[in-house]
Amino acid sequence: MLNTLVKKITKGLVVICAILSFSVAAFTEGTDYIVLEKVIPDAQGTLIKVFSYDCPFCYRYDKGVTPVVMQQVNDFVKFDPFHLETKGKYGVVASELFAVLINKDQESGVSLLDDKSLFKKAKFAFYNAYHDKKERWDGGADEFLKTGLDAVAMSKEDFEQALTDPKVQAMLKRWKEYAYDVAKIQGVPAFVVNGKYLILTKSIRSTESMADLIKQLASQ
Repeated sequence: MLNTLVKKITKGLVVICAILSFSVAAFTEGTDYIVLEKVIPDAQGTLIKVFSYDCPFCYRYDKGVTPVVMQQVNDFVKFDPFHLETKGKYGVVASELFAVLINKDQESGVSLLDDKSLFKKAKFAFYNAYHDKKERWDGGADEFLKTGLDAVAMSKEDFEQALTDPKVQAMLKRWKEYAYDVAKIQGVPAFVVNGKYLILTKSIRSTESMADLIKQLASQ
């Protein structure tokens, strides 16, 4: 009986090892991801998402993919959104507000994926207005900005003051320097692990496989 039990355990371990080996081997450079020529510095242990408020696929990912995947990879990477200012009529204004709100969330210790996140509230206010209600803010940038500010109960004066924070300005500079170079490769949303590995979204089959790929890349 003991020998039979040992054989069963051994067989089970062999199967598990085979499955794990197959899972790792399933992800290959050039098919599932590429190595960026212009690596984003100081990004070890992060999952950067380059996105735009006027990108319908970014909206879909933020609703049903990104939060699900992050639940599975929280122990491996930290979520780090980069807004693309070159896409959308009000891309620059959106970037400024997002940077301000991300900084406030970080200072408050609130996850950017939490429903309490100011960044998330403003982001979805823009998403809902643009994609669901077909709002185009013909009144100009102030009208656009008001949509985001109203979502987080912030005055324009407080926003303008917060925008001068050196941490906010550093964030905007970082986005400006790297977001477009990543986005021009395959569009947005674009996911980068450790500032180096760009996930090829066309190869994503499920949230589970995406999470497994992120885990693999995070450990490389």
